[in-house]
Amino acid sequence: MEGDGDRIEESIVRLVGSSSDGGGVGESRWVDGSEVDSESPPLSLLDENGNRQGYGSMRRRLVKKPRRVDSFDVEAMEIAGAHHHHSKDLSVWRNLSLAFQTLGVVYGDMGTSPLYVFTDVFSKVPIKSEVDVLGALSLVIYTIALIPLAKYVFIVLKANDNGEGGTFALYSLICRYAKVNMLPNRQPADENISSFRLKLPTPELERALSIKETLEKRSSLKTLLLLLVLTGTSMVIGDGILTPAMSVMSAVSGLQGEISGFGTNAVVAVSIIILLGLFSIQRFGTGKVGFLFAPVLALWFFSLGAIGIYNLVKHDISVVKAFNPAYIYFFFKKNSHAAWSALGGCVLCITGAEAMFADLGHFSVQSIQIAFSCVVFPCLLLAYMGQASYLMKFPDSASRIFYDSVPESLFWPVFVIATLAAMIASQAMISATFSCVKQAMALGCFPRLKIVHTSRKLMGQIYIPVINYFLMIMCIIVVSIFRETTEIANAYGIAEVGVMMVSTTLVTLVMLLIWQTNLFLALCFPLVFGSVELIYLSAVLSKILDGGWLPLVFATFFLCVMYTWNYGSVLKYQSEVREKISMDFMLELGSTLGTVRVPGIGLLYNELVQGVPSIFGQFLLSLPAIHSTVVFVCIKYVPVPVVPQEERFLFRRVCPKDYHMFRCVARYGYKDVRKEDHHVFEQLLVESLEKFLRREAQDLAIESNLNEYFDNASERSRDSGAAGGDGTEELRIPLMDGQRLEDPGSSISEGTSSALPSSVIPLDEDPSLEYELSALREAMDSGFTYLLAHGDVRAKKNSFFLKKLVINYFYAFLRNNCRVGAANLSVPHMNILQVGMTYMV
Repeated sequence: MEGDGDRIEESIVRLVGSSSDGGGVGESRWVDGSEVDSESPPLSLLDENGNRQGYGSMRRRLVKKPRRVDSFDVEAMEIAGAHHHHSKDLSVWRNLSLAFQTLGVVYGDMGTSPLYVFTDVFSKVPIKSEVDVLGALSLVIYTIALIPLAKYVFIVLKANDNGEGGTFALYSLICRYAKVNMLPNRQPADENISSFRLKLPTPELERALSIKETLEKRSSLKTLLLLLVLTGTSMVIGDGILTPAMSVMSAVSGLQGEISGFGTNAVVAVSIIILLGLFSIQRFGTGKVGFLFAPVLALWFFSLGAIGIYNLVKHDISVVKAFNPAYIYFFFKKNSHAAWSALGGCVLCITGAEAMFADLGHFSVQSIQIAFSCVVFPCLLLAYMGQASYLMKFPDSASRIFYDSVPESLFWPVFVIATLAAMIASQAMISATFSCVKQAMALGCFPRLKIVHTSRKLMGQIYIPVINYFLMIMCIIVVSIFRETTEIANAYGIAEVGVMMVSTTLVTLVMLLIWQTNLFLALCFPLVFGSVELIYLSAVLSKILDGGWLPLVFATFFLCVMYTWNYGSVLKYQSEVREKISMDFMLELGSTLGTVRVPGIGLLYNELVQGVPSIFGQFLLSLPAIHSTVVFVCIKYVPVPVVPQEERFLFRRVCPKDYHMFRCVARYGYKDVRKEDHHVFEQLLVESLEKFLRREAQDLAIESNLNEYFDNASERSRDSGAAGGDGTEELRIPLMDGQRLEDPGSSISEGTSSALPSSVIPLDEDPSLEYELSALREAMDSGFTYLLAHGDVRAKKNSFFLKKLVINYFYAFLRNNCRVGAANLSVPHMNILQVGMTYMV
């Protein structure tokens, strides 16, 4: 599929210097263009590069990666350090500082659960004896201890992807160890990325390899795994709709008992006003909106603990008997089916537990563990025990237990703090929804949308206008229709348990495939936690008719959108691979490409990294002339959170030298941010291309000189009758055994060069190199043109009806209404040439 002219080894280009003069660098917010090829399959169909034998292999072993900083993409963000805390041990004070910050970002949702947990539980099970109260309290205590503490804090947090957590992070981690991605995005050069490198321990290796082989061979398992990940992501987005509605309504409902005449309509109206304000300020960014989040939540948890202690001491401290799990048995024995129904309310005490893992990228494992173990867990236990103590004395207060248990003199301060805490809890899930959508776009599973980055220092602080207003409208609809928290709670539980079951399944796969845990221990994880979650799922599913259908509708909608986009993108990519222009045809056209070459540089954005895309043929047919230099620019995403800047770009030559055609591959992780001013981008592209040409010429000259040197050494060896390895081995041993190849195409270090004979090192530059460099500079002076392709996909006439429906209507609708390529690329509209092409699949 690939001609010889396209088999030149990849070279990673590194530039030295600063890009601080680039446009837009000093701004505090910018539009991200990284979604331009969110459906782009990265480049891994062919693996012939880098496998040449003989002296070419010797030349590649002489390469040593220099430690230089690449400023090619002008990201101008101090985000490189944002992930450093994952690669080194943090100081005690730094961990404590991060632990304090987690209170405002991670634990808002779980911290507001005492507002509504017992209210929902005792709406199903009326309080008739102390067994009801102690049994419900025991259920809450052991649910929090088992799921958030045992499962997430001590196990799931360790299954992170270089410090990143969440459903897509687990999927990305699995994709690196097994080729299960639906898009063929594996390329041998990607495995040289420092954050990509795989570390397979030896125990249980055979079982892990067997699982890997099974996953890679069966397309049905790949599809099932993708559907599982998309389902979990859909549930998270559903949480982003239900959390604001549930939290805000629960906080506002406290006014019903304090203000006469403040009924349900007033609660709904005030909740809608708060929700409108909450979503309206999202555009300012989490950094500006939430600078008081951690102190407010710290005050909230302190209030929960203090009120709990007050109620324990004042009313009935005997509720500590609930630590005896036997009361769970007594609770179910006494209430049977009603107790089973009450589990749907009990599960609300762990809503937001998934945020501990999803928001891991902003913190460290230790900080999240410290915050939960030392602050969140004890304060929540005290809060629930205090409420149970109050209910032992006043069982009729179950409908508004939280506010009734608050001392009367502290009602208004606690109400204000509770309302702020509810808004903060909503903020956390809204931000998590934005992050999930961005990751889905990066992995080709969501239509391209406009993304605004609201912080220069934290890449996770983003704002997606379309998603924000969609969530706002849905929240207002939910509050207006349901009008009470009870039915919203039924929906809330299904979404939460669904996400937990997805994470349990993926972590189990990580244990078997990557950690290679002992089989017994690996199976104990889903057996223990999965069984508990299945029990809760069966309880919440029984409430489908009472509001539980809502998250299922949301999840189904987003699942259809994401899977349709992924399915159409895969078909589109396969069509482009199938119809790409053969290298033989390009060689027949000659260096003029069958037309006129005029000065200038044409940047053709495409999705292929091997071969010439078929859309290039459309440009040749449509344009009277083509540029003297053509660069195929491909933006691809690899399954890692962040690609180091010095490892981001690959350059290679397409066709022989006189064609002046190149390929630039820009690799990004799913957490990376792209921010490029096109003027600076153009300048740095030319600089990096010049470096590639010089390095290529130097490497080829060294290879040629090595050939000559070894031929001469071999002749001298035969003439002298010496042993075969006499002269040659002296050169081979220190070079090949003492060094390790890190990146093909990198420049040769001084130490390596000094080890070579002086006759091997080229002293003069190749005249053809100077000619090519001068031609490149002339083309740059003539300007840049962006050649964009608008590829459409249509199902063949003999396709199944369902395929025609999905491709011709659903996928076409998504493509026509998502963000167009020119806007994502942030290229000047005056310099764009666009050609359309339809692929029949």
